[in-house]
Amino acid sequence: MSNAVQERERAATLPEGDVIRILLEQHAQVRDLFADIESSGGQLKKERFDQLRALLAVHETGEEIVLRPVSVEIVGEAVVDSRNEEEAEANEVLKHLESLDVDDPAFDVALKVFKTAVGEHAEKEETEEFEAVIAACDPERRKQLGTRLRVVEALAPTHPHPAVAGSTAAQILTGPFASMVDRVRDALGV
Repeated sequence: MSNAVQERERAATLPEGDVIRILLEQHAQVRDLFADIESSGGQLKKERFDQLRALLAVHETGEEIVLRPVSVEIVGEAVVDSRNEEEAEANEVLKHLESLDVDDPAFDVALKVFKTAVGEHAEKEETEEFEAVIAACDPERRKQLGTRLRVVEALAPTHPHPAVAGSTAAQILTGPFASMVDRVRDALGV
């Protein structure tokens, strides 16, 4: 199983702006945020969880809209469907975690299970999907995908929306509206 250091090392071997480099760097950030949440409490713990929630929401939206249509051509529908199903399940858990107080012992229990699932999901992406995309797409294509990923992530929702998770079409149709609502919520601290 990879870790944040390995993900950053692998990312550094790819050109700046490469879609896989961006995603690997985000995987490392996710692992760091899980560690920060586990080692903190109170307001800092809530802030780190909010960062994790937002990062996961935009990351998964970006993958579903930008990477998965390319991946389906390279690794096939079964792999892509599995990753999308895992992301849909993760959205449900993330939504549940969002409803809990970070100081509630139930939060820590659910977070631990969630961390394991997210780590396993990232590992599958990295071994079954990312490496195949690197092999099949030249650096220029991956850089174009990286640019598209950044645009999609800038417009992506920052909270989980289980009803659209795992569906590229649903993400495209509802994402901008959900994003607007989420960003207002974030600004108001709701």
